[in-house]
Amino acid sequence: MLTRLVLLLTALFASTSILRAQPGGDLHGHLVETNVLSGWRSGDGTHTAGIEIRLAPGWKTYWRSPGDAGIPPLFNWSGSKNLNKVSVSWPTPEIFLLYGSRTFGYENRVILPIAVIPSRQSETVHLSGVINLGICRDVCVPVQVEIDGTLRASSTQPDPAIAAAIADQPSAANEAGLKGVSCSLKPAQDGISLTVKFVLPATGGKEVTILETNDPTIWVSESKSERRGELLTSQFDLVHSSGGPFALNRSDLRFTILGSKRAVDIQGCSS
Repeated sequence: MLTRLVLLLTALFASTSILRAQPGGDLHGHLVETNVLSGWRSGDGTHTAGIEIRLAPGWKTYWRSPGDAGIPPLFNWSGSKNLNKVSVSWPTPEIFLLYGSRTFGYENRVILPIAVIPSRQSETVHLSGVINLGICRDVCVPVQVEIDGTLRASSTQPDPAIAAAIADQPSAANEAGLKGVSCSLKPAQDGISLTVKFVLPATGGKEVTILETNDPTIWVSESKSERRGELLTSQFDLVHSSGGPFALNRSDLRFTILGSKRAVDIQGCSS
């Protein structure tokens, strides 16, 4: 399944029929538009900015881990000047169903906060690059979004819209009251069955657990989760694209629990 997904993404983003969205403007006649929110420069030289993505009514795009039927966003900042590093933050995604599979993303509009490290901290940064996105409504299409913006060192006033997007990220494990998380592994057909137990106050409603690994060649199934009191148990199947055995480092696993009241970001688990 993972191999088919990788081949699909390669074909989509290599295709000459990819839609190309221009920065700025409005949505008339377009499915997606982008805008760089210039943000502010902090005392340590880090520049906090935002990428606003606006979609035509009813269209959706994907979170960093899109689910089995989604297309992960890919960033390329190679055209930028005075840029050392960019880190993208992700507001809590919504859950959508696409052809019977769970996907995770955003509808209509999202602001992705970015932490920009300039090569020369006291100078302006010019952001120039592209983001390859998958967007879906009744059908899914790949879109190449151009990014262009200027981040001036003299800008020091925080932007409330970017700050709100930063605050909308999943809570840290300690903030959510996590008391423990453990993992158990056992062989399964073609791979590994992983069971994770979280000692965590309920996050509301029917909770969904998302698992991310550091290895993009490992396919991860949708979670099957059950809660009893403060114990949430989630089970996953993992398969390597080669079909062969593979190692799994528990400390590298990242879990996101989505509930109706809050989301929680958890790094690693014990044996």
